[in-house]
Amino acid sequence: MTEPTPLRQGSMIGILGGGQLGRMLSLAASRLGMRTHIYCPDPQSPAFEVTPHKTVAAYEDEEALARFADAVDVVTYEFENVPAATARFLATRKPLRPGAEPLAIAQDRLAEKTFLQKRNIAVAPFRPVDTLADLHAAIAELGTPSVLKTTRMGYDGKGQVRIDAPGDAEAAFEALSPKPLVLEAFVPFEKEISVVVARNRRGEVRDFAPAENVHRHHILKTSTVPADIPPALALHASRAARAIVIALDYVGVLGVEFFVVPGAPRPTLLVNEIAPRVHNSGHWTEAVCVTDQFEQHIRAVCDWPLGDPTRLADVVMENLIGDEVFADATNLAAATRPHFYGKAEAREGRKMGHINRIVVKTGAL
Repeated sequence: MTEPTPLRQGSMIGILGGGQLGRMLSLAASRLGMRTHIYCPDPQSPAFEVTPHKTVAAYEDEEALARFADAVDVVTYEFENVPAATARFLATRKPLRPGAEPLAIAQDRLAEKTFLQKRNIAVAPFRPVDTLADLHAAIAELGTPSVLKTTRMGYDGKGQVRIDAPGDAEAAFEALSPKPLVLEAFVPFEKEISVVVARNRRGEVRDFAPAENVHRHHILKTSTVPADIPPALALHASRAARAIVIALDYVGVLGVEFFVVPGAPRPTLLVNEIAPRVHNSGHWTEAVCVTDQFEQHIRAVCDWPLGDPTRLADVVMENLIGDEVFADATNLAAATRPHFYGKAEAREGRKMGHINRIVVKTGAL
């Protein structure tokens, strides 16, 4: 690898995706003196409001992609379902960070779990499922309850069906598409935590404190820091997240979700999934860290030194979903930092913003 050359202030960062994560990345880049160009097929993308540079085109439009690549110095993305062909096309024209390979692994649940298992990072027992016969065989091995999932395009609880008895197999198989699928053993976890970790091309790695996550209707509702876990478990999570970004030769911010599984003499961790981007459970870093996850990602993709992830206070991040954004916009406590995404329509289940409730302990600052 050639010695990384830091991008100069005023350089143009291309961002694939125009949602709230792209918006927040663009704002962070602006603070560092960088410009951003958003590429997204949706003309109503909230990220378009914070930068004048945009392309509205399909991810499969190679002419538009080529013009986009010509206009930027580096390309990154704000969501993991960027088509693989799009990533490969852009990677031949400009640096793509994170690269196409980590994206391909994270897009496919089976590839992701296989990658982690081969590196001795614990995941729930799983079996690939291409046919109904495969599913029956997998259930015989893993037992029930278990969870059948699509290998691709699943998020916020979508693309999965719980199987409580072998007789549920056929209905579950027919309910899910596209195939192939993966069957996972049901994990009786105690709680979910996540670690947001970053790496740059120099191999410098920094991670943020583990967050304890609570979901409502399969959508993240709150992330609390510090997580209520033993220090040894927090260290284990940190080391696992660091091992993953190093194994992926990753550049940028990565989210790693873990199940905390009770057991004797101590609880254990299983990786639930990885997300090759800034992560919803890392929004708390905006309010209480020296360097937040968005600035950290920009630093990494620009070949800058990583920032200090030190946490300065305790915090609870809460997602504002649907109409909740209107109630909280006018009723905010003094120690609350809001972030509203500027989306035009508050649909049910749609993330409209988040708030960080900061807990400053006496003498802590």
